[in-house]
Amino acid sequence: MTLWRIRATVDDRPGYLSVLTASLALRGVNILSVQVQPTEQGAVDDFLVDAPDTLDEAELIAAVERGRGRDCWVARSEARGLADQPTRVLGLANRLVRDPDSAGEALRALLGADSVSWRPASTGVERGITGTSMLLADPAGGSFSLRRAAPAFTPAEYARAQALVELAATVARRAAEQVTLVLPDGAEVAVRPACAHDLSGVVELHETCSPRSRQQRYLGGAVLPQPARLRRLLEPSRGLTLIATTTGPGGAAESVVAMANLLGEGDEAEVALLVRDDWQRRGLGFALLRRLAQHADHAGYAALVLHVQAENGPMLRTLRRLGRPSVAHRDGTLLTLTVGLAVTAMAEREGTSLVPGA
Repeated sequence: MTLWRIRATVDDRPGYLSVLTASLALRGVNILSVQVQPTEQGAVDDFLVDAPDTLDEAELIAAVERGRGRDCWVARSEARGLADQPTRVLGLANRLVRDPDSAGEALRALLGADSVSWRPASTGVERGITGTSMLLADPAGGSFSLRRAAPAFTPAEYARAQALVELAATVARRAAEQVTLVLPDGAEVAVRPACAHDLSGVVELHETCSPRSRQQRYLGGAVLPQPARLRRLLEPSRGLTLIATTTGPGGAAESVVAMANLLGEGDEAEVALLVRDDWQRRGLGFALLRRLAQHADHAGYAALVLHVQAENGPMLRTLRRLGRPSVAHRDGTLLTLTVGLAVTAMAEREGTSLVPGA
């Protein structure tokens, strides 16, 4: 038996696919998988089949045409073709996460393209498919041009390819967002936006922090937060979470040494920090707070809100170093501090005051 890929178009009408499969079955062709891709010309059926060794390409095409198929394309396949399409796409996505610069090779593998090239952005160029040519928009700028001898590209293939290109651009953008901070004592930490994959590192951060540090962060107690809560903190629906990481000697796996949360709610954003005990009082908390404040400025929030224990002197000093006006409300041992952002700046330009009674 021999593996083949067969692609053909049939009328998108009830029963037409069964006529085609019956024609193949009469010749001893075993269909291993089939994908149906709707197009304006009809349903494009993409088969992976196991055919008797006595059948050649011409006989397979004849079988398809007898089954009311048209625009037939047939090519030998390898054993790797047995992996279904979702599995192949997930494998390529995993490759892009590790190496976003491999987008061209991923597109070639996904679509069996003969050539893949990147070109700068230009006006008047129509993205889409034209027969065996495809032009994809690169969110980072420019576009990818793909060609293959046969078969013609389908809208479904275009959608898959565009999704892979956008994934590569997202991963590259996240890598570009990472910065290296040099603290006053000369220590270096990498700071970047958090993602769901950071959960294990953040859990370890909480486990290595002292109960006092956790209590100061969460106010309600020193118990470890549940993973579900940490997942929500890592990827808030509104706002931003930053993590700071270090790499051990000899390129050992990175450790998360701090987490800073900016959680949007209305026109305000709540801020909270957790810094591992051995990294406290080294300027890391202030560096993270300043970056969150800058993000909140750009996002258009009116104020930052922090809930701090009155006895938490280091956090209060860190806030004062920010150099922005704030209003404090005390409820027992808890201070709620509101730090003005865009609205405050506007009021200062207009010569008004936001401080009650001023």
